[in-house]
Amino acid sequence: MFWTMSIILFVLWGMGMVTGSTEGLWVHLLLVFAVTALILAVARQGRRRLVG
Repeated sequence: MFWTMSIILFVLWGMGMVTGSTEGLWVHLLLVFAVTALILAVARQGRRRLVG
């Protein structure tokens, strides 16, 4: 789930940067959320390997 969210947010961020219709800081918040989702996905996958 976190992998999908991070990919979608990265795509939306990239589209926002390419179209040039950036609303100031808001488009960069997508990047922050995408990186956060990616970190959570990696952490969750690492925890599964330790448990299982």
